Amino acid sequence: MMESLHEKMLGKTILLTGAGGGIGYEAARSFALMGAHVILAEIHEEKGKQAEKSINSALSDNLAVFYPVDLADEAQIHTMADWILQNYGVPDVIFNNATITKMGAVDQVDTAFWDKSYAVNLKAPLLLTQLFLPHMKKRRSGTIIFVSSSGAAPYMGAYEVFKTAQVELSNTLAMELEDSGVFVYTIGPGLIKTETAMRSIEIVAERMGMTTDEFYKMNDKHILDVEKAGLGFALSAAFPERYHGQEISCIQVLMDFDAFTGSRESSVPSSNISIDTQKRREYLFISILNTFEQQSDTWKNMNVFERQWVFRDFKKSMAVSPEQAALTLRQLSGKLKNLRDLDQKDREFIRKLKEYWEHQLRLLQGYEKNLAKLEENTQIILGWIKDIEDFLAD
Repeated sequence: MMESLHEKMLGKTILLTGAGGGIGYEAARSFALMGAHVILAEIHEEKGKQAEKSINSALSDNLAVFYPVDLADEAQIHTMADWILQNYGVPDVIFNNATITKMGAVDQVDTAFWDKSYAVNLKAPLLLTQLFLPHMKKRRSGTIIFVSSSGAAPYMGAYEVFKTAQVELSNTLAMELEDSGVFVYTIGPGLIKTETAMRSIEIVAERMGMTTDEFYKMNDKHILDVEKAGLGFALSAAFPERYHGQEISCIQVLMDFDAFTGSRESSVPSSNISIDTQKRREYLFISILNTFEQQSDTWKNMNVFERQWVFRDFKKSMAVSPEQAALTLRQLSGKLKNLRDLDQKDREFIRKLKEYWEHQLRLLQGYEKNLAKLEENTQIILGWIKDIEDFLAD
């Protein structure tokens, strides 16, 4: 895979913050394997130097360079930006991976840490964007990537609040940067067993009244190893136009590139599906796909405030953006055309779409006052829901 991506990333300059260990290190290693120059922006000198040495020794090349920086210090960020522009020019990719965390209830975390969390988890990515974005726009190329988390979670407020704000910053930039040649998106690593994550999970699990083993068992389908997560980070940056304006996950990226082996099903056609049933399922699914794509096109023509509300409401139900949902549906359509059955995860995704349309139906009953239009649109949405019910019943 790395060989096929070599031309895509060869000679590119990547500014990767928090690259001394964990996912950041693995992402840096993947970038270097693709032939990119990686600036390892890291506060811990020992970790940074070791990461630089490890990557360059493995490749017998000097594609990684460690730059010591405390992202809580605005002056140091300005100094780093000047150094990068002088030595490398404008980066092709800014990957805002660095973060700091502290567990505790909102009223128990000291405000001094809230200030520092804001500085590292939000202000630093914002400042890097302001320092490099004008150059990227002038050059008409570049990628800015933010790293999201799971959203609001108990005892993680001093971390999650600013991670969530990164998502909104990314969404805002995406709208401002249309047709600029600069791409921006947010990627979530998912649940990874890094040293930092495991310490945090111990605290969260205890506060939730469960053991860490119970927590991991509850989330075992969503756990990635750190190497795969780093690869997902790097792969996404190789095709930023594909993810512009979206909030994606490492697992989604790995599946896009056939690099996720967690739940891949066999390519052998299911022998207990009759030809007639298969054709009916294909027909129903095409109807579902066409309905959703037509609905998505309608959303794109809304004004910016209506569109943002709809997109936010959709993501609350589906946990992905409309663009990613459409991509997933097209991928599932390809499976069916190749006589491959859908696995449990695929079917759950379709059930979630059915629940979203049921949600839309409930909203319709509350705001449509014209009885004729209410009846007409009710029947339309019921038809969408029935298509999914019939598809899942086969």
